[in-house]
Amino acid sequence: MANARNQQNLTSLKGSLSGVETFYVVDYQGLSAGQLSKLRQDIREKGGQLIVAKNTLINLALQEGGRDFGDTLKGPSALVLAHADPAGVAKALSDASKGNDRGIPAMKGGFVEGNRVDVKVIERLASLGSKQSLQGEFVGVLSAHLSNFVGILEAYQAKLGGGDANPEAASAEAQG
Repeated sequence: MANARNQQNLTSLKGSLSGVETFYVVDYQGLSAGQLSKLRQDIREKGGQLIVAKNTLINLALQEGGRDFGDTLKGPSALVLAHADPAGVAKALSDASKGNDRGIPAMKGGFVEGNRVDVKVIERLASLGSKQSLQGEFVGVLSAHLSNFVGILEAYQAKLGGGDANPEAASAEAQG
């Protein structure tokens, strides 16, 4: 591995991996150039990056970060980095895999927010939906609970007689 090109590729790979908490190792063999290009674009739209490199270079770059994937790096492998949305990138990979009859790209393993995970965890993550849609659902649940809580507080305030929740009814009672 002493040649200059491999050293340059390793340095570039290490730079790409710095600060990345989530990545997936996939088998991409069998994808045409057009399919690979579309996959790169889909992953990029979800805030990720597809990197094709030699397994030895991938393994060296990962080992430097304390992550050993030597057992996973068999056959042609690519790294898919998830910079912003781990679930969205996993879904893009899953959709691409379902979009062809050979199931490529095939998941081999991954590293999600600091923890090594197997293929089943990545598949489950892909079924969750994007980070933005999950945040939207969370905000909806919170607002529903807050609305219920305000209703309970208003009912409790009316029961105690510490003021009516309906000021028009209070003024009608005072005049009558």
